Amino acid sequence: MSNRTGIEWTETTWNPTTGCDRVSPGCDNCYALTLAKRLQAMGQPKYQNNGDPRTSGPGFGLTLHPDTLEAPYRWKAPKLIFVNSMSDLFHPKVPLDFIRQVFQVMTDTPRHTYQILTKRSQRLATLAPELDWPDNVWMGVSVENHRYAFRVDHLRTVPAAIRFISAEPLLGPLPDLDLSGIHWVIVGGESGPRSRPMKESWALDLRDQCAAANVAFFFKQWGGPTPKSGGRQLEGAFHDESPITSIHAQGSYTQMVSIRHKG
Repeated sequence: MSNRTGIEWTETTWNPTTGCDRVSPGCDNCYALTLAKRLQAMGQPKYQNNGDPRTSGPGFGLTLHPDTLEAPYRWKAPKLIFVNSMSDLFHPKVPLDFIRQVFQVMTDTPRHTYQILTKRSQRLATLAPELDWPDNVWMGVSVENHRYAFRVDHLRTVPAAIRFISAEPLLGPLPDLDLSGIHWVIVGGESGPRSRPMKESWALDLRDQCAAANVAFFFKQWGGPTPKSGGRQLEGAFHDESPITSIHAQGSYTQMVSIRHKG
């Protein structure tokens, strides 16, 4: 079934897989890992496999859910869908054949727009030629500090209609970020009881880099003890830009629009 979400840059989530393993500092306080533990305790059947305690946790073992593949076909109204909010489609334990099945669903349902986000950028780049990339798929990578900017280089090789960066949680500056071939940047601070602070200068620099490169910029949150602790304004303004790909009989075009502000 569809899951409404409070994530400001999407509308709903779809999890053909659940579970993951921490691979970089941005994963240290993973909200999905914490939520999986809670869902396991509630008896949710999708979260009964435990992951390696060194990198994962209770209810967060990588698990395929082929029974969920039919869901987007049943959603008649167009949706903006975050794929695998509780996992990573390019996790090494997800077989290529299953990834292809997910892509087939997305190809078969062009009324929806699908947003995929990964930290496994090298596997993404390796598998990209083995996949068919419909125009309604946006592909992104997470980049939490300059050390992981290499993920953007991998993303640039992927033939997705829209390529985006999620700098959330932003844990350090990203100076001189190469935005060639990138259409969208999401920036946000970390939330939760152990959240690490984001400096205003880091966010402002990314805003200005996006403006100079004509790249859409979305400021999600300041973060803090709760996601809404610091609000969503950057220098007194909301930044809700998003690239939208529209398919018409004449072909495709990209235009800049704003996602409706939530909360």
